[in-house]
Amino acid sequence: MQQSVVLLHDWLTGFRGGERVLESFCDLYPQAPLYTLLHSPGTTSQKIENRPITTSFLNRVPGASKHYRKYLPLFPAAAASLKIAENCKVVLSSSHCVIKGVIKPKGSVHISYIHSPMRYLYDQFDSYFGSHAPLYQQFGARAFRNYLTKWDIQSNDNVDFMIANSSFVQERIKRIYKRDSVVIHPFVDLKDIQDVRSSQTGKEEFYLMVTAFAPNKRVDIAIEAFNDLKTPLKIIGSGQQEAELKRMAKANIQFLGNLSRADVINHMQKARAFIFPGIEDFGITPLESLACGTPVIAYKAGGVLETLTEDTGIFFKEPNPQSLKDAIKRFEQITFHSENLHQQAQKFSKEQFTTKISSFITSVSS
Repeated sequence: MQQSVVLLHDWLTGFRGGERVLESFCDLYPQAPLYTLLHSPGTTSQKIENRPITTSFLNRVPGASKHYRKYLPLFPAAAASLKIAENCKVVLSSSHCVIKGVIKPKGSVHISYIHSPMRYLYDQFDSYFGSHAPLYQQFGARAFRNYLTKWDIQSNDNVDFMIANSSFVQERIKRIYKRDSVVIHPFVDLKDIQDVRSSQTGKEEFYLMVTAFAPNKRVDIAIEAFNDLKTPLKIIGSGQQEAELKRMAKANIQFLGNLSRADVINHMQKARAFIFPGIEDFGITPLESLACGTPVIAYKAGGVLETLTEDTGIFFKEPNPQSLKDAIKRFEQITFHSENLHQQAQKFSKEQFTTKISSFITSVSS
């Protein structure tokens, strides 16, 4: 039987915002096979993993699923090695790296949902490969940067239509790729949160972050600010900078590691505010915080400018600890109303997202 849709995703090694978008694609096309560079079984949802999954040669490299960033120069070859076997009508990719470069079958339409052009090659190269990075990463990144950016841009010839996850990303697609795109924002899974939320949970004195410990997340800004304020901060997550960040933190800052979805939602409900100091292409967690009835204190840049308002949080204008501290002090003088927070989150529901995606795919592939 002919397959009408094939799905592509860069790698399956965790379950974050990009994987939630992929999961929604799996809901729309439950029979669609999936192609990816790497798959670590059990790290994503059953909806994603209950289908045929084809991986590249990188999946056979010992330890690659945990240390895949070290293999960045091999990513283009890994994407090129994936050959779509199905005679499909639509290729739908969820891409923030190289997966959009998988060659589409003859006669098919490739629609790529772009979470971001490769941020570590373009705008945030120094954040990832600056003087703080190990020397081998600094030299390796500089040695391969031209090759990778050239391949990345050329791979767009394989894409018929691009969808940007925000106006912020749309601008970057236009500037870097010289391509037009349409904007369809990702979603916050309101049902998921409502199923877990407790109506009895009251606010406590701590502030909260839920994040990967990567350079672009700017967890260091939050730690320095809260070190000075001596106010309780809880941080949920893990990542490459974990040891370094823990060394920076004083006793008022608590690292909770990776928690269950229910525990994350419970902490979001109890927190005074959600701290978001990085530049994100969109940013799902601030919307999840609003859905839990918790306002957000965010750096005024990137995708949050499309999701947050003065009724739902506080912005700080400079990417430094002092600017964040000033914002926290302003926040403590303001009352936020839960009704405004919930209404803002409702604007980014999963139902709206899937309706827009489905309509767009139908319109360009009919």
